Amino acid sequence: MSVFASVIFLLLCSSLFAADKVKELQDHFDRDPIAASKIKTLDKLSQAQFESATKAGGAGDYTTVGFIFEKYRDNVRTAFELLRKEEPNPDRHGNSYRQLELEVRRGVREVEETLVAVPDPVRPPLQIVRQDLISFDDELIRLLFPRRTKDPQKVPSPPEAKP
Repeated sequence: MSVFASVIFLLLCSSLFAADKVKELQDHFDRDPIAASKIKTLDKLSQAQFESATKAGGAGDYTTVGFIFEKYRDNVRTAFELLRKEEPNPDRHGNSYRQLELEVRRGVREVEETLVAVPDPVRPPLQIVRQDLISFDDELIRLLFPRRTKDPQKVPSPPEAKP
């Protein structure tokens, strides 16, 4: 019985440690006033959030999984808005935009992997989160790789002469 109790104790401690880590990183993310460092913190925070979501999904707590991914989406929005405010020109400050784009792409993959495993009633909120993340990703790609030339205009073909 003591082996079973020690295993339960270790599982409980590891889940509490993970929750403390997420809270600590979230507090650091919320306090950080600089976009570049906020994005770096988001990378660490998202790893901890995805780990917590995986554990909650394994335990069957899909409501918590949804809340974790919604919080992740809100964090991405906050970082993206601050980045646009501080560094409006992605050509000059492309590194932060690239880091955020890679982070968002990883988040999209995590949400898609989770969507496969969750029951139908929990899917709509996760699908909304997925669509929001895809929108952020598309916007970041558009900012990183803007069109430099105009779309070519279609030249009408000359009318054929009839003999």
